[in-house]
Amino acid sequence: MTIRRRIKLSIETDGEIKKLSTLFAIFLGLIIIILFVIVGGTIIYYALTLDLPSIDTLKDYRPSIASRVYDDNNELVDEFFLEDRKIVKIEEVPKVVHYAFVASEDSRFYQHQGLDFQSIFRAMFKNFEAGHIVQGASTITQQVAKMMYLSPEKKYIRKLKEVILAYKIDKYLSKDEILNLYLNQIYLGHGTYGIESAALGYFGKTAKELTLPEAALLAGLPKAPNTYSPFLYFDKAKQRQAYVLARMVEDGYISKEEMDKAFAAPLQLRSMKPKDKIAAYFVENVRRYVQEKYGADVLYKEGLSIYTTLNLSAQQDARDAVEKGLTELEERQKYERGLVQGALFSMDVKTGAIRAMVGGRDFNKSEFNRATQSRRQAGSAFKPLIYTAAFDKGLNPSTRFVDSPIVIEDPTAEDGLWKPRNFDEKFLGPTTMRTALVQSRNIVTIKILQEIGVDYAASYATNMGISSPITRTLSLALGVSGVTLEELVRAYDVLANQGKKVTPYFIKKIVDRTGNVFEETKVQTEQVIDPRIAFMTSYIMRDVVESGTGRRVKSIGRPVAGKTGTTNDFRDAWFIGFTPSLITGVWVGFDQEISLGKQEVGGRAAAPIWLYFMEKVLQNVPAETFPAPEGIVFIKVDPKTGRPASESDKGTIYECFLDSAQPSEKSDDFPEEKEDIFR
Repeated sequence: MTIRRRIKLSIETDGEIKKLSTLFAIFLGLIIIILFVIVGGTIIYYALTLDLPSIDTLKDYRPSIASRVYDDNNELVDEFFLEDRKIVKIEEVPKVVHYAFVASEDSRFYQHQGLDFQSIFRAMFKNFEAGHIVQGASTITQQVAKMMYLSPEKKYIRKLKEVILAYKIDKYLSKDEILNLYLNQIYLGHGTYGIESAALGYFGKTAKELTLPEAALLAGLPKAPNTYSPFLYFDKAKQRQAYVLARMVEDGYISKEEMDKAFAAPLQLRSMKPKDKIAAYFVENVRRYVQEKYGADVLYKEGLSIYTTLNLSAQQDARDAVEKGLTELEERQKYERGLVQGALFSMDVKTGAIRAMVGGRDFNKSEFNRATQSRRQAGSAFKPLIYTAAFDKGLNPSTRFVDSPIVIEDPTAEDGLWKPRNFDEKFLGPTTMRTALVQSRNIVTIKILQEIGVDYAASYATNMGISSPITRTLSLALGVSGVTLEELVRAYDVLANQGKKVTPYFIKKIVDRTGNVFEETKVQTEQVIDPRIAFMTSYIMRDVVESGTGRRVKSIGRPVAGKTGTTNDFRDAWFIGFTPSLITGVWVGFDQEISLGKQEVGGRAAAPIWLYFMEKVLQNVPAETFPAPEGIVFIKVDPKTGRPASESDKGTIYECFLDSAQPSEKSDDFPEEKEDIFR
C-alpha cells in the first residue's frame, strides 16, 4: 500500500471517528434534553399537584344546597340558600337531558379520557394567534374540576391544574358519575344551580319531567346564562336551543324530525315574578332560630329539612283576613291605603303549635313582627286575667261590686287625682262580676283588683304566661301594661286549655341531608291553675260573644269564648277568642301609637279580622262544646243580683260555681262597698 493510500485511509478513518463523535454528542444531548424534560416535567407536575385537592371526596359529593321549610302537611313554604341548588340523582334525569348537555358542551365526552386533545390544540392555536386566551376547550370533566376545586380565572397555570385534575377524575369516576356532578353543580342563570333547580325555576317542574325542547333550552344556558335567558332574551334563547338540537342530530341522539318538532313546540315558561311569600314573618322566626342555634353555614349550605307547625292554607286565610279588615277600617276613616298595621297569632289550644302568624301588612316594607315583638297596652283584653285571679281567691261570677265613680290620689295627674271612667261614662250601681266582664266595666275591674291586691294579680298573670314587665298599680285593671300578642294569646290559652299552660312552638323537627334528626320538639304542658277556675272565666267569656263587647263575632255559629280590648284614644284594638281546639288573637293599630279613629274599638276594628279568619279555618270542622270539669255546678240565678233563683222566676241564667262554694239564697255574696278606700 502506497504512502498516499495510507494517508487517505487515515484521513477517512479520522472523519468517521469525528462523525461518530458528533452523532454521539447529538444523541447524548438529546438524551440529556429528554431527561431534562422528563425530570423538569415531573418536578413541574409535582409542583402543580402539591396544592391540588384530593379527588376522593368526589365519591361523597356534598355541595352547598338549600335548606327547605315545610308546613304541617309537608308542603314547601320557603327556602334558605346561598346557591339555589337541589340535588337530583343522575338516574332520575331523562336521557334527553344527558344528551342535550353532552352534545352542547362536550360531544366526545363518552370517548375521551377527561381531555379532548383535538379541541385543546385548536384552542391553543387560536389563543397563540390572539396573544391571550380567547377560546377554551374545556370538556365536561374539566368543567367539573374547575367548578369543584379551582377558580374561574383564565391563567395557564390554572389551566394546567385543571387538565391534571380532569385526567384524575376521569380515571376515578364513571362517565355517569362525572355527569351527575356536572348537572348538579352547573350554574344555569337567575340564581339557579343544577338541573333540578333550573327545571323548577324556568318551567315549574322537576328535572325528571323535562321534555326534549326544555332540555335543549337549558343545555344552551351554560355558555352565557344571562345572554341566552328565555326570560330576558327569548329570541336568543331559541337560537341557542336550535344550536343544541342541531348538535344532538349530528351526534346521533335524535332524528331530524324530532329536532323540528322540538323546536316548534311552545315553551311554557314559569312566571318570572318572585313567588309570593305568604308566611314571611313566620319564616323569619324560623331563620333566626336555626341560624342562632346552628350557625349560618349549616342553615344556608347543609340542606336542612325544617318541618314546622304552620298550616299554609290557614296562613293564607290569616293574611287575607288581616288585609280585608284593615282595608275596611281605612275606608271608614278615609285613611291612605296601607298605613294601619295589624297582627294575627293563632295556635292549637292543646299543644301550642302555631298554625298562622301575621306580623304586619308587608314584610318587604317592615320586618318588625307585631305579633311577637311589639309590646302594646292590652286595654280591656287584660281583664280576664284579673277576673281569673279573683275567682281563684274566692270570688265568683255572682259576686257584686258597686259600679260608681271613684277618685284615687295620683301624684302624676295634673290635680293629683286619678278619676277613671267607664267607656260609656255611665255607672250601673251594684253589678255582678259576670256583667262587669261581659260589658267590660272599668270601675268594677279596678275595685276587684283593689280587693285581691295588685301584686297578687300581677303574679297571677305572670304565671299564666305574661312575660313582659307588669305595671303594679291599680291602672293595671285598665290594661296599661305593654304585652305582645303572642303572650296574651298564651295567657288566654290557659283558660281554653283547662288551666294548662303550653309553650307556643313553630318547629316540629329539623333533619339534615343524611336524615339525621337535629332536634324534635316535645309539647310542654304545665297545670298552672285549677281547671275549674279556668272554666269559670271562659264560661263568662262565651257571653262576651253572645251579648257583650264581642258580639260582632257571634255569627260564627259555634261555641266561642273571647274578649275585646281597647286602649285610650283608640290607639290599640284587640280581640282574642277561642274554641276548645283553636285560639286566635288579633291586634290593630298604628306603629306610631296614634288614634285609629273615633269608635275604632276592639269589637269593631279587630273582631271582624278574627271572624274572617276563624270562619275560613273552621268551616269544615265540627262545632265543639266546652266541657265542664269535675267540681263545677250550675245554679239558676238572677243575672242582676247574682242570687239563686227559683225555677219559676223569669229572666234567669245558669251560673257556674265551685261545688264547694255554692251561694246561699240569703247571702248577698259581694263585699260591702268601701268608697273611702278610693279617696
